[in-house]
This record gives sequence, structure tokens and C-alpha cells, in this order.
Amino acid sequence: MNPFLEALARPSRPLVMGVINATPDSFSDGGQFLSVDAALEQARRLIAQGADILDIGGESTRPGSDPVDTGEEFARVLPIIEAIRRESSIAISIDTRKPEIARAAVAAGANCWNDVSALTFAPDSLATAVELDVPVVLMHAQGDPKTMQQDPHYRDVTGEVLNFLVGRIGQAIQAGLKLSNIIVDPGIGFGKTLEHNLTLLRDLPRFVALGRPVLVGASRKRFIAALDQGAEVGDRLGGSVAAALFAAQHGAQILRVHDVAETRQALTVQIALLDV
Repeated sequence: MNPFLEALARPSRPLVMGVINATPDSFSDGGQFLSVDAALEQARRLIAQGADILDIGGESTRPGSDPVDTGEEFARVLPIIEAIRRESSIAISIDTRKPEIARAAVAAGANCWNDVSALTFAPDSLATAVELDVPVVLMHAQGDPKTMQQDPHYRDVTGEVLNFLVGRIGQAIQAGLKLSNIIVDPGIGFGKTLEHNLTLLRDLPRFVALGRPVLVGASRKRFIAALDQGAEVGDRLGGSVAAALFAAQHGAQILRVHDVAETRQALTVQIALLDV
């Protein structure tokens, strides 16, 4: 069984997805894990802290970021995935918009495709997802990373994001993707204002009602700083954990985080408190 699906089949608590960005410009940890040795050491650290999944990315999709050449993205992520897989069976997700990167990553040992474009970036994205037959995260974003935060607007943010995801689920299934391979992500911080993000988090039960696992990635994001007098990225741990716990309590099954140990500890205490 696919390690990602195997982990999802054990629903005692939300899964913790630890982030490893092999990029020079990611908003939180850009430049820290560009080398294979540094990324592998971080992988070992996150696994020891209790990560269920490692999410490996080689192209920053932070607001204002520029696209990365395919060759460069290959060079950043594939050696890291291969190195992790040589010593661990942990579920690995490849965070990419490009189908050719996803295909190579799965061949190297990745078990899931995490696509911030919901398989819309390239004409063959859907066909590639069907071919790979691995879980796929369909995430909502308004606009592309370069411009998405310039003027995000919605009449009904939850309704519009839900409609988009329902449409993408339908198109994916029509193309041949198995329903069991689909995960949804409302895309916190991707073309959303503070109020949009808060509304989506409050409305998570509506996404859970779609019947597919819901992934939430709120870790260290800018909306936390908007609530806390411009807190720098390294000072957003409290807000990140609070958002993770709220998401878990409202049905999220996967939490994408930078701070694995703290999130796992908080989940452990939350579960003990709610165990009646």
C-alpha cells in the first residue's frame, strides 16, 4: 500500500507533514536546505520529531516569487528524495506544479504529489496524475505566486473556493484519477487576505464535508503577522500551533508545518484534553 494512504488510514490524529524547502527564496527557510546533506539532516530531524510525511519542494510559491527553471528544480529535489528514501520508508510528498518533476520524484521514491495549482499548471498535469496513481493534493490559489497577493478578492470566499475544488475533483475523476487519491487544500495564504484566511479556517467543516481528506498549511504564514503586529517569520510559532490545533479540531486530516515537534506535542495535549 502507498505509504501516504497507509498513514491516512490510521485516523487517530491528524498527520503532520514536515516541510523541507530546497530553495534559496522560500519565505520561512529559504537557503537553509539547498544542499543534499543539509536537507537530509533536516529530514532526519523531522522524522525524529514525529513527522508522518515529508514535503519536499524546489520552487518557492511565496507571494511575489519567480518561477524556477525545470532543470534547476530537478537538481534541487531529486537528489534529496533519493537520499531520504535510501534510509527511510517515511511518506514523501513532492511539492511542485510541474508534471515532469512529479513523475521523476515518484520514480525516485515520492508517494504523493502536492500541487498548489490543483493540476492546472500544465496541459498534461491531469494525465500525469492519472498515470502516476499516487495521492494528489488539489490546492486552491487565486492567481499565480507572482501576483496573487496584489489584490485578492471574492464575493464569497468559502463558496468560491469550494466550487473550485469540487470542479477540480470532478475533472480529475473524469480524467481517470481515483477518488481515493484526491486530497483537498483551501490554500491558506494563496491569493487571500487576512479575513479570507480566517473565514476559510472557520469554515473547514464545509471542506471536510466534501468527503476527501483536507490538508491545511497555515504554518508561519503572513496572516499570523497581520494579527500580531507584524511578527517576523521566526516569531510565528504560537500562531502556527494555534492555527494547526484549530484546523485539527475542525476536521483537517493533514497539517503542513515547519515546527513538527511543537505541533505534535500540542496535538498530543489537545487529544488528551478532548478524550472524554
